[in-house]
Amino acid sequence: MNPQIKEEYAIVLDYLPNGYPLDTRPSHLKTPIAQAIGKDHFVLLELVPKKGVTLTIHDEVYMGEGKRDQVHHISGKVPIEKLTRTAHAELTIVIEELVKKHEKRFVEFFNRAFPINARRHQLELLPGIGKKHMWEVIENRDEKPFESFADIKKRLKLMPNPEKAIIKRILLELEGTEKHILFVGH
Repeated sequence: MNPQIKEEYAIVLDYLPNGYPLDTRPSHLKTPIAQAIGKDHFVLLELVPKKGVTLTIHDEVYMGEGKRDQVHHISGKVPIEKLTRTAHAELTIVIEELVKKHEKRFVEFFNRAFPINARRHQLELLPGIGKKHMWEVIENRDEKPFESFADIKKRLKLMPNPEKAIIKRILLELEGTEKHILFVGH
Protein backbone atom coordinates (compact mmCIF):
# COMPACT_ATOMS: atom_id res chain seq x y z
CA MET A 1 0.00 0.00 0.00
CA ASN A 2 1.16 3.49 -0.80
CA PRO A 3 2.39 5.03 2.51
CA GLN A 4 0.70 8.42 1.97
CA ILE A 5 -2.71 6.82 1.39
CA LYS A 6 -4.77 7.08 4.52
CA GLU A 7 -8.27 5.88 5.11
CA GLU A 8 -10.64 8.40 6.70
CA TYR A 9 -13.51 6.01 7.36
CA ALA A 10 -13.78 2.27 7.84
CA ILE A 11 -16.62 -0.23 8.07
CA VAL A 12 -16.46 -2.64 11.03
CA LEU A 13 -16.33 -6.29 9.93
CA ASP A 14 -16.06 -7.80 13.42
CA TYR A 15 -15.85 -6.54 16.98
CA LEU A 16 -14.11 -8.55 19.70
CA PRO A 17 -14.96 -6.91 23.05
CA ASN A 18 -12.50 -9.21 24.88
CA GLY A 19 -9.73 -9.14 22.30
CA TYR A 20 -8.61 -12.15 20.30
CA PRO A 21 -9.70 -15.50 21.78
CA LEU A 22 -6.27 -17.04 21.10
CA ASP A 23 -4.46 -14.21 22.90
CA THR A 24 -2.83 -15.96 25.88
CA ARG A 25 -2.40 -12.81 27.98
CA PRO A 26 -4.52 -12.46 31.13
CA SER A 27 -7.95 -10.95 30.43
CA HIS A 28 -7.15 -7.67 32.25
CA LEU A 29 -4.37 -7.04 29.68
CA LYS A 30 -6.52 -7.74 26.63
CA THR A 31 -8.13 -4.83 24.82
CA PRO A 32 -11.22 -4.77 22.63
CA ILE A 33 -10.39 -5.03 18.94
CA ALA A 34 -12.31 -4.32 15.75
CA GLN A 35 -11.42 -5.64 12.33
CA ALA A 36 -12.49 -3.22 9.63
CA ILE A 37 -12.13 -2.37 5.95
CA GLY A 38 -11.32 1.10 4.70
CA LYS A 39 -14.18 2.74 2.82
CA ASP A 40 -12.13 4.27 -0.01
CA HIS A 41 -9.09 2.04 -0.50
CA PHE A 42 -10.33 -1.32 0.88
CA VAL A 43 -7.42 -1.62 3.32
CA LEU A 44 -8.02 -4.23 6.04
CA LEU A 45 -7.29 -2.71 9.44
CA GLU A 46 -7.28 -3.55 13.12
CA LEU A 47 -8.75 -0.79 15.27
CA VAL A 48 -8.75 -0.26 19.01
CA PRO A 49 -11.95 1.48 20.17
CA LYS A 50 -11.93 4.17 22.84
CA LYS A 51 -12.63 3.05 26.41
CA GLY A 52 -16.33 2.46 26.96
CA VAL A 53 -17.14 2.39 23.22
CA THR A 54 -18.84 -0.69 21.82
CA LEU A 55 -18.72 -1.12 18.07
CA THR A 56 -21.20 -3.05 15.97
CA ILE A 57 -20.66 -4.92 12.72
CA HIS A 58 -21.28 -2.61 9.72
CA ASP A 59 -20.71 0.54 11.83
CA GLU A 60 -18.96 3.27 9.87
CA VAL A 61 -16.20 4.74 12.04
CA TYR A 62 -14.04 7.83 11.52
CA MET A 63 -10.31 7.19 11.92
CA GLY A 64 -8.79 10.14 10.08
CA GLU A 65 -6.49 12.86 11.40
CA GLY A 66 -9.24 14.84 13.19
CA LYS A 67 -10.98 14.14 16.49
CA ARG A 68 -12.16 10.55 16.63
CA ASP A 69 -15.29 9.71 18.61
CA GLN A 70 -15.07 5.92 18.59
CA VAL A 71 -11.56 4.83 17.56
CA HIS A 72 -8.64 5.26 19.97
CA HIS A 73 -5.98 4.15 17.50
CA ILE A 74 -5.26 1.97 14.50
CA SER A 75 -3.15 -1.06 15.42
CA GLY A 76 -2.21 -1.64 11.81
CA LYS A 77 -3.10 -3.52 8.68
CA VAL A 78 -4.47 -7.05 8.88
CA PRO A 79 -3.75 -9.68 6.23
CA ILE A 80 -6.91 -11.34 4.93
CA GLU A 81 -5.90 -14.70 6.43
CA LYS A 82 -5.88 -13.15 9.93
CA LEU A 83 -9.53 -12.04 9.69
CA THR A 84 -11.92 -13.77 12.07
CA ARG A 85 -14.59 -16.03 10.57
CA THR A 86 -17.18 -13.33 11.17
CA ALA A 87 -15.04 -10.63 9.53
CA HIS A 88 -14.38 -12.92 6.57
CA ALA A 89 -18.11 -13.61 6.18
CA GLU A 90 -18.93 -9.88 6.29
CA LEU A 91 -16.12 -8.89 3.92
CA THR A 92 -17.89 -9.71 0.63
CA ILE A 93 -21.16 -8.16 1.85
CA VAL A 94 -19.43 -4.89 2.80
CA ILE A 95 -17.45 -4.77 -0.46
CA GLU A 96 -20.67 -5.31 -2.45
CA GLU A 97 -22.31 -2.43 -0.55
CA LEU A 98 -19.31 -0.14 -1.11
CA VAL A 99 -19.15 -0.93 -4.84
CA LYS A 100 -22.89 -0.20 -5.18
CA LYS A 101 -22.61 3.00 -3.14
CA HIS A 102 -19.65 4.25 -5.21
CA GLU A 103 -20.88 2.91 -8.56
CA LYS A 104 -19.76 6.06 -10.42
CA ARG A 105 -16.12 5.48 -9.38
CA PHE A 106 -16.12 1.92 -10.73
CA VAL A 107 -18.02 2.75 -13.91
CA GLU A 108 -15.36 5.42 -14.45
CA PHE A 109 -12.76 2.62 -14.30
CA PHE A 110 -14.42 1.07 -17.39
CA ASN A 111 -14.31 4.48 -19.10
CA ARG A 112 -10.67 5.21 -18.28
CA ALA A 113 -8.87 1.85 -18.06
CA PHE A 114 -5.69 1.77 -20.14
CA PRO A 115 -3.02 -0.69 -21.34
CA ILE A 116 -0.54 -1.86 -18.69
CA ASN A 117 1.98 -2.86 -21.35
CA ALA A 118 1.99 -3.94 -25.01
CA ARG A 119 0.29 -7.26 -24.21
CA ARG A 120 -2.06 -6.54 -21.31
CA HIS A 121 -4.85 -4.07 -20.57
CA GLN A 122 -6.24 -3.10 -17.14
CA LEU A 123 -9.69 -4.36 -18.20
CA GLU A 124 -8.24 -7.85 -18.69
CA LEU A 125 -7.34 -7.96 -14.99
CA LEU A 126 -11.04 -8.19 -14.13
CA PRO A 127 -12.19 -11.81 -13.72
CA GLY A 128 -14.08 -13.05 -16.79
CA ILE A 129 -12.83 -10.34 -19.15
CA GLY A 130 -10.55 -11.33 -22.00
CA LYS A 131 -9.37 -9.63 -25.18
CA LYS A 132 -12.78 -9.91 -26.90
CA HIS A 133 -14.63 -8.20 -24.00
CA MET A 134 -11.84 -5.65 -23.61
CA TRP A 135 -12.19 -4.52 -27.26
CA GLU A 136 -15.98 -4.43 -26.91
CA VAL A 137 -15.65 -2.13 -23.86
CA ILE A 138 -13.14 0.14 -25.62
CA GLU A 139 -15.22 0.45 -28.81
CA ASN A 140 -18.41 1.19 -26.84
CA ARG A 141 -16.83 3.75 -24.49
CA ASP A 142 -15.25 5.55 -27.46
CA GLU A 143 -18.74 6.05 -28.91
CA LYS A 144 -20.14 7.26 -25.58
CA PRO A 145 -18.82 6.90 -21.98
CA PHE A 146 -20.66 4.44 -19.76
CA GLU A 147 -22.99 5.99 -17.18
CA SER A 148 -23.80 3.06 -14.86
CA PHE A 149 -23.42 -0.69 -14.37
CA ALA A 150 -26.88 -1.05 -15.97
CA ASP A 151 -25.64 0.92 -19.00
CA ILE A 152 -22.59 -1.37 -19.32
CA LYS A 153 -24.83 -4.48 -19.12
CA LYS A 154 -27.25 -3.03 -21.68
CA ARG A 155 -24.62 -2.01 -24.23
CA LEU A 156 -22.33 -5.04 -23.86
CA LYS A 157 -24.50 -8.08 -24.44
CA LEU A 158 -22.08 -10.93 -23.64
CA MET A 159 -20.15 -9.12 -20.90
CA PRO A 160 -19.93 -10.79 -17.48
CA ASN A 161 -21.63 -8.81 -14.71
CA PRO A 162 -19.33 -5.74 -14.34
CA GLU A 163 -20.28 -5.21 -10.69
CA LYS A 164 -19.42 -8.81 -9.75
CA ALA A 165 -16.16 -8.62 -11.74
CA ILE A 166 -15.09 -5.54 -9.72
CA ILE A 167 -16.01 -7.23 -6.40
CA LYS A 168 -14.10 -10.41 -7.33
CA ARG A 169 -11.08 -8.32 -8.35
CA ILE A 170 -11.06 -6.44 -5.02
CA LEU A 171 -11.19 -9.77 -3.14
CA LEU A 172 -8.31 -11.14 -5.24
CA GLU A 173 -6.24 -8.02 -4.51
CA LEU A 174 -6.94 -8.37 -0.77
CA GLU A 175 -5.48 -11.89 -0.90
CA GLY A 176 -2.18 -10.23 -1.87
CA THR A 177 -1.26 -12.51 -4.77
CA GLU A 178 -1.99 -10.08 -7.62
CA LYS A 179 0.92 -8.43 -9.43
CA HIS A 180 -1.11 -5.43 -10.61
CA ILE A 181 -3.30 -3.50 -8.15
CA LEU A 182 -6.33 -1.60 -9.43
CA PHE A 183 -8.45 -0.84 -6.37
CA VAL A 184 -6.90 -1.87 -3.02
CA GLY A 185 -4.68 0.80 -1.51
CA HIS A 186 -5.12 3.19 -4.47
